[in-house]
Amino acid sequence: MSELFDAVDALVASRSPLPPPAERKRLRQAHGLTLDEVAAALRVRRATVSGWEAGKTEPRPPERDAYARLLKQLAQLYPAPDAAAPPKGTQGTSVPETPAAPAPSAAEPPQARAGSAGPGPGDPDPPGNAAAVPRPAAAATRPSPTSRRPGTKKAAGANTPATDADPRFANGPLLVVDADNSSRVTGYGIGGLVLDVPAKSLPALVEWTLKEAQLGAGRLHGSGRDADPLLVLTERACERYGLPVALSDAERLTGRLPDGHKILRQLDRADWQLTQRGFGPWARVYRPAQGHRRQCVQLCIPSWDALDVRTWGHAAQLEPAELARVLGTYAARVMTPRGSTAVTGLELMTALNPPTRASEADETGKRHKEHRPGSLGEHPMDCAPCEAPDGHPLLAGLPRFHQRGPDEMLSEEAYDWARELTDAECMRRYLVGIDVNLAFGAAANGAVVGLATPPVHVTNPVFDPTLPGSWLVDLSHVDLARVLVGKQWRRLESALLPSPFTPTGERPQGPAWYATPTVAYAVELGYDVAPIEAWVREDKGRFLDGWYKRLRDAYVDTMADLGVGEKLHTREFLEAMDGCKQRDPEMAIVLDAVKSTVKGGIGKLRERARGGGWKPGQPWPALSRPTWRPDIRATVISRARINMHRKMLNLAAATGRYPVAVLSDCAVYAADGPGPLHVLPYDADDKTVPGSFRLGVSPGMVKHEGTQTTLWAEAVREKYGQVLNLARYIKTGEVTAKDDGE
Repeated sequence: MSELFDAVDALVASRSPLPPPAERKRLRQAHGLTLDEVAAALRVRRATVSGWEAGKTEPRPPERDAYARLLKQLAQLYPAPDAAAPPKGTQGTSVPETPAAPAPSAAEPPQARAGSAGPGPGDPDPPGNAAAVPRPAAAATRPSPTSRRPGTKKAAGANTPATDADPRFANGPLLVVDADNSSRVTGYGIGGLVLDVPAKSLPALVEWTLKEAQLGAGRLHGSGRDADPLLVLTERACERYGLPVALSDAERLTGRLPDGHKILRQLDRADWQLTQRGFGPWARVYRPAQGHRRQCVQLCIPSWDALDVRTWGHAAQLEPAELARVLGTYAARVMTPRGSTAVTGLELMTALNPPTRASEADETGKRHKEHRPGSLGEHPMDCAPCEAPDGHPLLAGLPRFHQRGPDEMLSEEAYDWARELTDAECMRRYLVGIDVNLAFGAAANGAVVGLATPPVHVTNPVFDPTLPGSWLVDLSHVDLARVLVGKQWRRLESALLPSPFTPTGERPQGPAWYATPTVAYAVELGYDVAPIEAWVREDKGRFLDGWYKRLRDAYVDTMADLGVGEKLHTREFLEAMDGCKQRDPEMAIVLDAVKSTVKGGIGKLRERARGGGWKPGQPWPALSRPTWRPDIRATVISRARINMHRKMLNLAAATGRYPVAVLSDCAVYAADGPGPLHVLPYDADDKTVPGSFRLGVSPGMVKHEGTQTTLWAEAVREKYGQVLNLARYIKTGEVTAKDDGE
């Protein structure tokens, strides 16, 4: 019975009530405590306590109970002053006993749109800064009948961390708008906020959002722009405002409402405009900016497939308050969504590194727009011919149906390689997959890329590993049977390792185009290189560092919400990872969205032509973006593939263990046991092979992807009669089609 009581006590402690983040800080400071003192008492890091006070993360058991006890005692010593009366006609609901979503952070400047999920390149995105009028919302708020989070009433946004940062956006970056059977419209925000929405039509809703709702987010960079408010319309809200719950087949093909739709007429009569993308799943409604005041609202309609199930999972089926928590957390940690996660990932690059800034005042005292050093600039730039994908206007002079070879086309792609198991590997019982966390994000960190000037063509250059670009060079002489590992020459079983120079893992047969990191790795392995020609970029910098850091923090913070911290011992990490997504399914959605933002953002750097009417040799909309940069994508993917090979090489040199399959950031090894510790050797001090795979939550470290038996692999081979890439199926063991690379 005592065990049952202990379990009940633990369950209660896991939901110990906590005051709002700002109150936590006030209580600590009132008693003269430092962050270090509190962290030492609770046996956590200083940054952890700081995150609790900032509302970025919430404590979990067993620290939560102790932290709640500390704050309760301090609250008795230092009672809070009487709360100010809420503004007339404005109330809200906050949830001090439920972990609040993190504070919304700044978002993006209005650059050209990208991708079919949202407004695209060439859209007349209105200039100017967003500046919602900082006055209270007009409607009284009330507990929502659909919200599962009861709370006490207080001024709208009073429990929203963003209030302290920017009072213009006191209610956060977004609202999920819902309606009930009585046509009463309710907006759900972050931290349990609930607002009555008085607008009776869609134009009135947009007007109310800009003038009264106090929605939006501050800029991510001093030279950038504030984020426009986002309204997410549920199915019932669509019905209330005259929008179809779902698009027709014809509308789905065009991705928008047809011209002449009654909603478009309503908006036009109210002098609201749409971008060239029209009214689709991610619509932008605006009026031309007046001075520095930006007037733009973004609409997201989940029932129109705005939240792709491949990246957002079942988010579209969540209750409004739950969806507000998911999207609000993503907006706070990444940015206010601008469309698909891929579109948002690309927009985040510009939001963190704007192309222009205000100049110094001239003789008349006026400031002008000028290029920001370290950015990509505000104008699109042609790539090198070897970097251009098939169909690019630079290749219009090639013969029809011409197939470019490695010596004509840069092909830096992720691994898709597999081999037959050796006899010794067949005798092992298991195949274990290990997966690199946020591999493309880790590869972006520290990547030196070209910036705002075109590439320069050179012949017979001396290779410079610090110079970003594309190099035509013969690497067929690099033999993995004898390579430098560290500072020592080592002999390896080259047939058991993929080549680091091709995505297929096959050894190159002659000259080919490579990005700088790939050629630099050949030098690292101990071999000389003699480039034939190159396209190099003198204007260079670490453009993606800030992008990586923000997404890295979003990933790590969300993993912490799921109970997986950074400083765990290896075995503790594996235990914490077991079933972590079931601990908080909503945060698991955010985690998947963050990962998709990384991959999709890198992919958008070389967005291909799509849609009817395009013909090879003609430009497509993405080419008009300054962020259409296939060279940057190639650099990141090259670094990711090289990082993967370096880890496999170091493990093979130290242990004699070789991968049997590699797919992008997942490697599969034969092992005697079912877990990653049967592949990766750890000593009593929790240390493993330097430079190899290391278990942990940080980007670049690895986690367990899945395990299957060797008998399963043999059955797959017999069924399909070929060597399939087992890394593609190691997680679930389900093989539904031949491994055709799709």
